[in-house]
Amino acid sequence: MSWTLLSIAGLLEIAFAFGMKWSSGFSRLWPSVFAVITGLASIGLLTTALKSLPVGTAYAVWTGIGAAGTAVVGMVFLGESTSVARVTCITLIMCGVAGLRLFAEQVA
Repeated sequence: MSWTLLSIAGLLEIAFAFGMKWSSGFSRLWPSVFAVITGLASIGLLTTALKSLPVGTAYAVWTGIGAAGTAVVGMVFLGESTSVARVTCITLIMCGVAGLRLFAEQVA
């Protein structure tokens, strides 16, 4: 269950990043509200997952999902660069996230 919560937290981190972009520096009300809600929800789920996952592993997975996911969504929806180097680096991040999940140990 902790890994599911952590995955959802990572997805909310992607939504948070785009909420910040959409809010134009928190100068637009509803996009700002969206950013705050998704950011708090993401941190809340991360905190819950930390009850049974090692902090280093959970934090690395959370930030990896957020970073790679935000980059991919930026490429798909915002026309950001899709260079081979960029896609390779994002792939490496996701391989690291998968490796952390594969080799993770639960905290008692």
